[in-house]
Amino acid sequence: MPDILPFLKDLLTAPGLSGLEDPAAEIIASRWKPLVHEISRSKVGSLHGLHRGCGAEPRPSVMVAAHMDAIGLMVTGVVEGFLRVTQVGGVDGRVLPGQPVTVHARQDLPGVVVQPSARLLPPELGNSQPVPLEHLLVDVGLLPRKVAELVQVGDAVSFAQPPLELTGETLAGHTIDNRASVAALTVCLEELQNRPHAWDVWAVATVREEIGLQGAYSSSFQLRPQIAIVVDTSWAKGPGANDWNTFPLGKGPTIMWGPNIHPALYKAFKELAERLEIPHAVEITPLHTGTDAIATQVTAEGIPSIALGIPIRYMHTPVEVVAIKDIQRAGRLMAEFIAGLEVEFVEKILWEK
Repeated sequence: MPDILPFLKDLLTAPGLSGLEDPAAEIIASRWKPLVHEISRSKVGSLHGLHRGCGAEPRPSVMVAAHMDAIGLMVTGVVEGFLRVTQVGGVDGRVLPGQPVTVHARQDLPGVVVQPSARLLPPELGNSQPVPLEHLLVDVGLLPRKVAELVQVGDAVSFAQPPLELTGETLAGHTIDNRASVAALTVCLEELQNRPHAWDVWAVATVREEIGLQGAYSSSFQLRPQIAIVVDTSWAKGPGANDWNTFPLGKGPTIMWGPNIHPALYKAFKELAERLEIPHAVEITPLHTGTDAIATQVTAEGIPSIALGIPIRYMHTPVEVVAIKDIQRAGRLMAEFIAGLEVEFVEKILWEK
């Protein structure tokens, strides 16, 4: 099994907010180039890597998608040298005070998210309530005139906490949602290097998932795969998270089941994981998966779709935690499925469990 940790740590040091994914895309493209036959960017910026199958042409294709965009902040105002910000994607303001950030202005500026003292905040907030995002500030340490020269409204602000290796082969950091899944897709590509497979494989690192799935919609429409596999993160068990829709860290990926998932693909993945003794859990998604599979399922005439989840703790915070073995197992499961695909697979599947 390839060592994916160095690549993942490189990814976690890169910015790449929704709509501004280029820094992440460059790292991914560099890693994928030896693993695919063609690599390109879509018109909206998603990264497409084609690994050709060995079947007779025209070959069916499977798209394996993982979004590469990150949540973060954006400057909304400059007040006496301090920056007011809003969220890009879902950001919980409660975890922001004290976080190191990078302001992507005329030059990259290191900064820190600060919380004004209680006497400077509206009285109704008191001393015991979390301070809403609109009252937090970013301090870049420069005099007001210099800040005004360098920073403007609309500049992106990314988290700058470096990834931290924890014990138990786990990693903490920002943007693990969803760079961990990009790493799993990379494991899949590496596993397929020495495995014959009849189908073409489109590896896709999508953009703008956190703000509306735009990359998944456009790539699905452009590539028109016969089936789609989406890999994203899911909720691991942890403090205050121990109910039916959370899953153990380090016990394998989840296989999602619900109306967003094609029954034949769910059955195929579940049976394959059991046969290969790959640890996994079933993740019930009664409405939709909250992933790019929402888009792939309904693009064009509809694409049979499946979603896998990599459990992480503290989702959408700068200290998300993932188990490396869960990334590797997700990658191996996808590779084994692709290697075993028969050319007639789509013709044989029915909309029934």
